[in-house]
Amino acid sequence: MSFTAMKSHEVARKVIQKKELFILDVRNESDFADWKIEGENFSYLNVPYFDLIDGVDSILDKLPTDKDILVVCAKEGSSVMVAEMLSEQGLQVFYLEGGMKAWSEHMEPIKVGDLTNGGEMYQFVRLGKGCLSYMVVSNGEAAIIDATRMTGIFTRFAKELGVTIKHVLDTHLHADHISGGRSIAKETGATYWLPPKDAGEVVFDYQALEDGEEVKIGNTTINIHALYSPGHTIGSTSFVVGEKYLLTGDILFIDSIGRPDLAGLAEDWVGDLRETLYHRYRELSNELIVLPAHFMIIEELNEDGTVAEKLGTLFAKNHGLNIEDEAEFRKLVTENLPPQPNAYQEIRQTNMGKITPDEEKQREMEIGPNRCAVR
Repeated sequence: MSFTAMKSHEVARKVIQKKELFILDVRNESDFADWKIEGENFSYLNVPYFDLIDGVDSILDKLPTDKDILVVCAKEGSSVMVAEMLSEQGLQVFYLEGGMKAWSEHMEPIKVGDLTNGGEMYQFVRLGKGCLSYMVVSNGEAAIIDATRMTGIFTRFAKELGVTIKHVLDTHLHADHISGGRSIAKETGATYWLPPKDAGEVVFDYQALEDGEEVKIGNTTINIHALYSPGHTIGSTSFVVGEKYLLTGDILFIDSIGRPDLAGLAEDWVGDLRETLYHRYRELSNELIVLPAHFMIIEELNEDGTVAEKLGTLFAKNHGLNIEDEAEFRKLVTENLPPQPNAYQEIRQTNMGKITPDEEKQREMEIGPNRCAVR
């Protein structure tokens, strides 16, 4: 039999289409437990590569005969060797091209829907990291929101659509991934917007994104209204796009709420978080479609692969929005925080422009799962 590469975009389609896949992950047990490729209909076997150096006989009876088998490791090398050994035993197997590093960086652009007065909203789903970025398109112009450092996906997509990137915005100063906003703005000549309350220490020029600011994209009827919504960071800003979509950054997710502690100020910012979720957002239309900057679990994906839900539905179903007692809310938020994101202080420093790690270092800084939510 033979073994062949499976690319990240092929795995992504299996995730979105809820296909079956058997993953043999040959990384260390701790790495697998911390972070793996998630799929609703995926099955897993984790056996470290070093346990298989002398042969794969010990795992042959644990592998299925009726599903695609994908061998996964950190960078690709180990999975190629294991896949080759399995093929020599008569199995048809695949290995993940580029390993988990490649999976961490892959993004799937998906159309969310049309804007009321013309234009489209696109969501870029980073399945391996839980990051969500956006492109608003109207009348030949585009705005990109919460871009990742893989800037090529956005510039290429804009070129395919035949639109010019005019604005790049970040809902807040990110701490779990490196923003591509400044790089895209520099490459395209677009304006880079950042909430000034998050930008006190940045060392580059930016356009201040403040409450009530309107950023026009294409037709004048397509506006991005800035809504000051602190809690995850002191400057966190949500966007209402075309009176149809609410981009919540890391304040509100589909199945959870944002964490207020990434600057070490959980006790100070939990009140802001509650004010945003329980008062500012309550004044908005329940019909707005919430588009967050992250998702936590694969079950949050809709049938088409998007992560989106009406605000009214979240007020009814999201536990974090239904804690009437303020003391109970404060206790939930400050006592149910996951571990800090990997290298989050270095990521913040990078997004401030204070340090400029090389590309390989940036990849290493981002490795691992998304940890932006209260559990």
